[in-house]
Amino acid sequence: MRIFARAHQLPPRLAAAAIILHSGLDKTGADEETAKGLHGMATGTYPFLGDMEPVEFTRLLSRAELALGATLALPFVPSLLAGAALTGFAGGLLGLYLKTPGMRREGSLRPSQQGLGVSKDIWLLGIGLGLMLEELGRRGSPAVGH
Repeated sequence: MRIFARAHQLPPRLAAAAIILHSGLDKTGADEETAKGLHGMATGTYPFLGDMEPVEFTRLLSRAELALGATLALPFVPSLLAGAALTGFAGGLLGLYLKTPGMRREGSLRPSQQGLGVSKDIWLLGIGLGLMLEELGRRGSPAVGH
């Protein structure tokens, strides 16, 4: 596994990192009402989260976003690892989009006005999968020219 990210991988990694770090920082000081809203939305899709206290859930979500953002921003974190982490995170967000009532237009994958913000997280999935596929594809390639 290549240790340092390739130069062309840095722009999508940094773009995703900026958004995710911003989101994580915003949640660090979330009040109880905000925490309840985030927790309620998450538990609607992922019921196992219902046992957590909303403030603790939001604190852990914030830390996870900050860790993921740092993972993406640091070029010495292998792109396969960063891509896998981003793909998992994006998959969770898209699960919210697909399973939360009101996020999509009736009978369609197209977003409703309420779901537009979450539906845009598909680009995170694309970046994560792209990083992973490139790294996995290079495993079978000769090292010359890479």
